[in-house]
Amino acid sequence: MPTHAVEAAITGREPEGDPREPVQALRQFYRAFNTRDLAMMAENWHASETVAMDNPLGGIKRGWPEVRSLYERLFNGPGRVRVEFHDYTLHVIGEVFYAVGRERGTFAADGTTIDLAIRTSRVFRLLDDRWRQVHHHGSIDDPPLLSAYQQAVAGTRPRP
Repeated sequence: MPTHAVEAAITGREPEGDPREPVQALRQFYRAFNTRDLAMMAENWHASETVAMDNPLGGIKRGWPEVRSLYERLFNGPGRVRVEFHDYTLHVIGEVFYAVGRERGTFAADGTTIDLAIRTSRVFRLLDDRWRQVHHHGSIDDPPLLSAYQQAVAGTRPRP
């Protein structure tokens, strides 16, 4: 199984390349996320009922319609989240690859800025000659950070 430790962070600002390359799928995801581009996000995910997402904001979402609704709420809300993927490895197994690493970034809304540190894994399948995301898991290890982030996104002030 080819495993690649990658040193450069993925921000979504990298040049576009061959969509058959796993790293390009990750770059597209972070470009869509950081620019709040729902159409590009839909290109990145496999539009099926079998996809799944589990993260601190939305809990478990199954199927593209549920996953999409979480991105719509986040992209259309008053807060602004920007993240980059770093300290990660890529693992390619035939027509599947997964990336395991960390996201760092910020959430900003109403004069409040929260520095984010998220453990992240993403799974992609090669479908129609391009990689499509089929699973995402994110978690925040620091309970006060998790609480502050959830409250800020929900529109309530974090407790001191």
